[in-house]
Amino acid sequence: MTLSETPDQVAARVLEVCVESFQDAVLAVDAGADRIEYCSALALGGLTPTPGALAMIGNIKAPCMVMIRPRPGNFCYDANDCAIMKHEIAMARACGAAGVVFGATDDAGQLDTDILRDLMAECAGLEVTLHRAFDEVHDQFGALEQAIDLGFERILTSGGAPDANTGIDRIAALTERAAGRIVILPGAGISSANAADILNKSGAHELHASCKADVAAKVDGAGRVKVAPDRVRALKNAMDI
Repeated sequence: MTLSETPDQVAARVLEVCVESFQDAVLAVDAGADRIEYCSALALGGLTPTPGALAMIGNIKAPCMVMIRPRPGNFCYDANDCAIMKHEIAMARACGAAGVVFGATDDAGQLDTDILRDLMAECAGLEVTLHRAFDEVHDQFGALEQAIDLGFERILTSGGAPDANTGIDRIAALTERAAGRIVILPGAGISSANAADILNKSGAHELHASCKADVAAKVDGAGRVKVAPDRVRALKNAMDI
């Protein structure tokens, strides 16, 4: 706790853990995760969970933000991609998700506000996070204002850098510019070793991490990203210092 923070502010700190399976979601929550970003295929950057995985959300004892990403690759989507994403948003809501996570960019390196507005129209009653597509735009401060206008509750970002520690100055500037209008959620490379420093320097009160195990098991040649409960526990403890 910093000198400027009250105990209530520290209690409000939130750890979101990104997982690619129901089993890992349960392990992460048991280890102290406050919120889950629920995905599949984290080795590909995270895709929409399968229908079977979505059906298990009610058995996860923490709010779940569901990744809405219909394919790997870039975040430039066409009408067919958008139609699929709308269907996935509806499925996430029906299965009890607290919210959804998505992003879209255009060929000019800006947020695709037309696609995002279309998707946001399907999100009534859900929290919505703009994911790290935000880190690919050329003007993050302009994109911040667009995200607020579109109605996003949260932006997941590394400040346009490879990791949040490297991008900490930009994250701090975004938090200051946001001025409470939207949550800035630092993510990428977050660990117990740097959590307190990132919180203190950025002014953020939420962190996003995968807390993955050192060695990823290989399944059919693809990377299996497994959560390490001890890393979740250590990170949550570090956030409360």
